[in-house]
Amino acid sequence: MVTTRTTMRTHWVALRTMLIFTLVLGVAYTIVVTGIGQLALPAQANGSVIRSGDDIVGSALIGQSFTDADWEPLPEWFQSRPSAAGDGYDAGASSGSNYGPENADLIAAIEERKAQVAESNGVSPDDVPADALTASASGLDPHISPEYALLQVPRVAAERGLAEAAVRELVESRIQARDLGYLGEPTVNVLQLNLALAELEG
Repeated sequence: MVTTRTTMRTHWVALRTMLIFTLVLGVAYTIVVTGIGQLALPAQANGSVIRSGDDIVGSALIGQSFTDADWEPLPEWFQSRPSAAGDGYDAGASSGSNYGPENADLIAAIEERKAQVAESNGVSPDDVPADALTASASGLDPHISPEYALLQVPRVAAERGLAEAAVRELVESRIQARDLGYLGEPTVNVLQLNLALAELEG
């Protein structure tokens, strides 16, 4: 027979157990994991932020557009790959276009981008790499291929009045190798490259 005393004791045991697990798993565990993250991987734990002086200018994990108010590419900067996230690199709307390779809108967008990139960089449309034409699945990819970065060197150098060889050397110094030596492809982080470019000019 269940008595009031038994019921109260059961509730008190349940309450104490909930409080203990809340403290252990909700507070202590969080503090320990956060502490380990701050000690072992502080940059990653804090969002891989990139600073210019005392200002946070972005994250190494999220791309940015280098365009004017009308979304026209600024020729003095290296350009990122296209983005389908919101109005472009919107971290709150991460997504790809979800268009298939035979979608008419995607084909038209690729042809338009190919013509624009070729014209602005003074190259043949056949020389424009794929990452200059298509958005990543997340729409937030901060990297471009070394081929796309090197293709932009003459334009950027001319716009800034810098020696082309110096800008090319800068790009080559910023090429990130494959992860673990074999995963993925070599990449260039566009924001980090542009910050280094500003320092080179300065």
